[in-house]
Amino acid sequence: MSQRLEITSNIWITGASSGIGEAVTRELMQQGHRLVITGRRQEALEQLCALAPERMKSARADTTRREDLSAIGADLEAFGNLDMAILNAGACEYLEIADYDSSVIDHNITTNVVGTARCLDIALPALRRTAQQGRPATLVIVSSSAWWFPFGRAEGYGASKAALTYFAHALRADLASEGIDVVVVSPGFVKTPLTDRNDFPMPFLVSAEDAATRIVTGLRKGRMEIAFPKRFTWTLKLLGALPQGVIDRIAASMSRQSRKEQESNG
Repeated sequence: MSQRLEITSNIWITGASSGIGEAVTRELMQQGHRLVITGRRQEALEQLCALAPERMKSARADTTRREDLSAIGADLEAFGNLDMAILNAGACEYLEIADYDSSVIDHNITTNVVGTARCLDIALPALRRTAQQGRPATLVIVSSSAWWFPFGRAEGYGASKAALTYFAHALRADLASEGIDVVVVSPGFVKTPLTDRNDFPMPFLVSAEDAATRIVTGLRKGRMEIAFPKRFTWTLKLLGALPQGVIDRIAASMSRQSRKEQESNG
């Protein structure tokens, strides 16, 4: 049986100043856990910490910058041994193929993959100290369900999330012998400041609060894979299981339809 979150836990959350990260922060705060929260906007972090100042600490950092992360390394254990790290900070930038620009790929990969990897420079030593004491230690990596199907314009975002999921699964294999769980979270569309900029339909859209509840519930139940909403994620998995030629035709058709919708709205 899972022991995660059964008692008051010390948790580090990145990307905590908005969206899923903020909602997860609020959910865990309400359940009485002690939180170190990271984001790039100090004011937003301080507003969250004001909700429970005795149990929350802000640690402002850009997760793509090594020097920022090094500066907050000690903060991760401000309340004692680190029980869980929820690496959620990310970006979503779409590519317009008619105006191809590799910087879009670079930005997605740097933020979502490299930024997450750099967080482990400080999170992994702290989690190891916890595991060595025989306590549950959990690394949570927030990916996406987007990479299960090749959506047009998502070359950078989807590729970054595919890489991030592979990275997490490989870490799971390597860290199993040390007693550190690696959990992958794969949400569908969640209403956040990032998705508010999307100019296309988002089926089965859920609120950030709903997403946070599903994530925390999954963690408490000991799940290693948390994907939601089921109707959306299972649809993508089924589509991804089709022959590649069929997938290519469906994806191309959807991409053409998306361009037509943009032109008609222009």
